[in-house]
Amino acid sequence: MPAALLGPFLLALAGALGAVVAGVWLAQSRNKREQERKQADAAHAATGRWLEEGALGGGRGLSPELMAEVQRIHIHTGQRVTEVMAGEYKSMFKGRGMEFEEVREYVPGDDVRAIDWNVTARMQRPFVKEFREERELVVMILVDISASGDFGTKGSTKNEVAARLAATLAFAAVRNNDKVGLILFSDRIERFIPPKKGRGHVWRVIKEILDCERRGSGTDLAEALSFLTKVVRRKSIVFLVSDFLAEADDLATPLRLVNRRHDLTVFHISDPRERALPDVGFLALEDAESGATAWIDTSSSAVRSRYEKQAKVRALELEGRLRRLRVDLVHLSTDEGVAGPLMRYFRQRERSLR
Repeated sequence: MPAALLGPFLLALAGALGAVVAGVWLAQSRNKREQERKQADAAHAATGRWLEEGALGGGRGLSPELMAEVQRIHIHTGQRVTEVMAGEYKSMFKGRGMEFEEVREYVPGDDVRAIDWNVTARMQRPFVKEFREERELVVMILVDISASGDFGTKGSTKNEVAARLAATLAFAAVRNNDKVGLILFSDRIERFIPPKKGRGHVWRVIKEILDCERRGSGTDLAEALSFLTKVVRRKSIVFLVSDFLAEADDLATPLRLVNRRHDLTVFHISDPRERALPDVGFLALEDAESGATAWIDTSSSAVRSRYEKQAKVRALELEGRLRRLRVDLVHLSTDEGVAGPLMRYFRQRERSLR
């Protein structure tokens, strides 16, 4: 074989072998998840429990370093959730916990969108529906804590950004007198913290995210959404936080079911190096969840361009999927804070509801 063709041939061969290995690993992972799901169903049938031992948290104490990190996030996010952000949160979800109270005759100044057209047609004069706002809402925060969340190149890992985001959302909810619950998941449910009120509960939310010892090796978003529908029956505000790097067979169905019952918002966390590669020569990449490694030549502009293109395709596919389901999507990055994107989203959401 001519020397000029040897390099491309070896690269093509390596790519083919990599594809075969990846296909085998994906098939094994799916079989493993299916087996674990069957075992969980069997355990539930025998014991009536959906959760494994320890999944309700508690247990071991915090190290001094972790305690300091929890305190730092608790204090920092508590200060960032000012009256302005708390007000934006309240305006955004105003009316989400509304219950019908009565129908009364229309008076000038009433919102025409509240007109009850059936009663109006029957009575031959306009009537409007009146609602009363529930005293409190239930906010559920679902956080993907799989191994890929340990990645970060700009000072924070994705899991640390997720902890700050969850703390900010929890503080905003608590200041609005809402209850906050937490579900941490990988390819299984790692922690379930039932909804409660109070600043002390926010402390626990942060602690559990930073301190939870993963037992799973991958990511199963469908399992987390399915678990939510089992344990939260009342209509709630649901925030789903993930990097969405895992292969998903069919996320549309569980997302549609959750969004039909609850008010769902998705937060996508990424790192700049997941969107673009630097020119640093040969680089070893490792899948944090499978352990598979691959060497790539980042000095090649074609390689870097293909990498960026694939990242954009993944992002556009996620945006398109959620847009079709009418689910709000917020992008976060490890190289920026959570307060700015969160405030922009609150204001944009409030404008769209007017």
